[in-house]
Amino acid sequence: MASRKAMAGLVAVAATTALLLSSCSAGGGDTNSDGEPSGEITFLTNRTDLEKDGTFERYTEEFNETYPDVTVNVEAITNYEDDVRTRMSTPNGYGDVLLVPDAVGVDQFPDFFEPLGSIDDLSADYRFIADKALDGQVYALAIGGTTFGVLYNKAVWDEAGVAEIPTSPEEFLDALQQIKDDTDATPYYTNYKDGWPLAGQWTDNFAGTGGNGDVENTLAETPEPWTEGEPAEIVDGLLFDIVKQGLNEADPLTTNWEQSKDDFATGKIASMVLGSWSVSQFQEAATKAGADPADVGFMAFPSNIDGQQFAKIGGDRRLAINVNSENKAAAKAWLEFLVNDSDFAAISGMISSSKKIEELPENLAALQEANVEFFENERAPEGKEGLLNKVADASQVDVWGNLYRMRLVDIARGQAAGDKASFFAELNSTWSAAVDQLG
Repeated sequence: MASRKAMAGLVAVAATTALLLSSCSAGGGDTNSDGEPSGEITFLTNRTDLEKDGTFERYTEEFNETYPDVTVNVEAITNYEDDVRTRMSTPNGYGDVLLVPDAVGVDQFPDFFEPLGSIDDLSADYRFIADKALDGQVYALAIGGTTFGVLYNKAVWDEAGVAEIPTSPEEFLDALQQIKDDTDATPYYTNYKDGWPLAGQWTDNFAGTGGNGDVENTLAETPEPWTEGEPAEIVDGLLFDIVKQGLNEADPLTTNWEQSKDDFATGKIASMVLGSWSVSQFQEAATKAGADPADVGFMAFPSNIDGQQFAKIGGDRRLAINVNSENKAAAKAWLEFLVNDSDFAAISGMISSSKKIEELPENLAALQEANVEFFENERAPEGKEGLLNKVADASQVDVWGNLYRMRLVDIARGQAAGDKASFFAELNSTWSAAVDQLG
């Protein structure tokens, strides 16, 4: 895998290339004689499961009932982050409509993506737009919204006799130990080998642990985020302690994301830190395995501030249009269909990005009953859009990636030198230097 520094350089090259060529991208010729969208477009997605089970085929058929002259080619990519970032080095290499890679900062959006409208114009119709806007312009719409916390198997936790949902790291570790002692299940599963479950799935809990929508903005200007009591220290400290105490799978090098769904459904795995988007996928796995999908539970991340738990809600993957697309009208029609008219958010257990759909997914009911307080991220201050990504690149601490947490796991399991204190001190040192450099 290419290093994050190398990838950052590649994105920078791609940005320059896109800027040079976007002015000559073909915007015409993508409507028929009636002025309706026409032409052929390619849609890049990370949802390989929905490509395999025919969901995207159903969507294209439904879409073609309204837009018969548009051909939509769906390309599902397993290693989405790395592959698509590489493809963004060429103007026409990243499809017409795509899910924005996490590592592309908001400040880079105009280089790669077509503007969709102003915040003022779109805020009446869509959620989750302000934190991904630049200079008042929106470049991407969330495919749906999610919250963040822990997926857990209710039957396993009940078998272990865990009576209360944990609301602190200490209580969570105690619960996992109880599961280890009293069941045959793996208390916690890291999905180390696939990598991405150790990336944003954990970072998205920084905000909930900090209890407000400015946590990610202030992280970009905090010299030492891995100091005791800081959100990053609490979240990453829990992961370290889980592994250090032997509460995860025996061999992280052999984990498998797809297999983990079946193992979770059949009670071999007790818990994973994931977004609430995952609930529907694991319920489907339970149904296929002949298990009870009602056993798939979701709790807030085990932290609290004076007894109150918080959770960030935010847009999941963002849909954008390639600024170099030759069929932008068709691309926009497909993007708006996915957000407004498809059942993607509903079947994924996500909050709809479209404000015309007001119902919350059932998988958030337990969090509401627990009085968890939800909030969205605040917009980055003017002129500091994308600063967090820049600090992460400069420090080579990939807070939205998986490399530093994979090393954290390796240290915790005794396969790399150091301990929690030395590793967090190293993170603070490199992060602080980047903050000073970009401050």
